[in-house]
Amino acid sequence: MNGKQIIVVAIVVVISGYLYFQPVKGLTKPKTAKQTSGAVAGTNRAASKVTVEQVSIPAKSAIGAALAATINDLESQLKSASSATDKLEIQKKLARQWDDDNQPAPSAFYYLAAARADNSFDDWMKAGNHFNDAYKGTQDTAVQPAYIANAIEAFKNATKLKPEDLEAKTGLGVAYVNQTASGIADPDGGSPMQGIMLLLDVVKKEPNNFKANLNLGLFAIQSKQYDKAINRLKTAIANAPKEDLVEPYFFLAESYKQLGQKKEAIEAYQKCRQMIADPVVDQKIDQYIKELKN
Repeated sequence: MNGKQIIVVAIVVVISGYLYFQPVKGLTKPKTAKQTSGAVAGTNRAASKVTVEQVSIPAKSAIGAALAATINDLESQLKSASSATDKLEIQKKLARQWDDDNQPAPSAFYYLAAARADNSFDDWMKAGNHFNDAYKGTQDTAVQPAYIANAIEAFKNATKLKPEDLEAKTGLGVAYVNQTASGIADPDGGSPMQGIMLLLDVVKKEPNNFKANLNLGLFAIQSKQYDKAINRLKTAIANAPKEDLVEPYFFLAESYKQLGQKKEAIEAYQKCRQMIADPVVDQKIDQYIKELKN
C-alpha cells in the first residue's frame, strides 16, 4: 500500500466514524456532570494500562496473516535483543513496518519507545502524529486516553527541542483539543483553550497552514460555529496536498448543509465523492445529496 492509499484509507475511517455516530435529531443528550467526572477520574489509569501488545492484536487481524508474520518475526527479534542499540534499531523497524501496514496505533508506540531512548525530534514528531491519527481513527474509548496522553508527551518533547516548529505546535494543539473534547482533565492543569490558542498562534505566523486550518475548522464544527468552520476549511482546501482534499471537502459540505446552503453543500459533497472510492461513504453521501435536492 503506497502513501497516498494509506492517507485515503485513514480518511475513510474518519468519515465513516463521523457518519455512523451522527446523533438522531432531537435525541442528543448532554453528558451529566457525574458522567464527565467519572470519565476524567479514570483517564490516567486507563492511559497507563494501554500497551503496544494490546493494540497490536486487532492490528494484526486487520493486516492479515502474511503481513502479521513479518511483525511477529520482528517482535521475536526485539525480545531477544541483547543491547540497547539493537533494541532501538528493531523498535524503529517495527514502527516503520506498522506504518507501511497502515496501522498508526502500534507504530506510534514503537516510535514513542524510540524517542524516549534517543530523544530524537523526528521520532517524537512521528510518535505524536501517529497517536493523533490513531485517536482520530478509533471510537474505542478504552484506548483514546492513552493516545491523547502519549501524543501530548511526544509533542511537548518535540517543542522543547524545536520551540518554534509550527508542525510540532499544531500537533500539540490538536492533542490538547482532543483531550478537552473527550472530557479528560489535563494533569498539568492547563486551560481547555490552550489547544485552540496554539493553533491560532500557528495560523497567525503561517495563515495558510493546512493542518492548523483544517483542525480549527473541525473544532468549529464541534462547537456549531459553521460560518467559522467554512472559512477555515476553504483555506485548508486552497492549501491542501491533492491526497488530503477529501476530508476538508466532506466537512465543508457538512457545514454548508447545517447552514441550509444546499447548492454549496451539494457541490462540496460531489467533489468529495469524486476523490474517494468507498461504498459505505459513497452511499451515505449520495443519500445526503438526494435529500438536499428534494
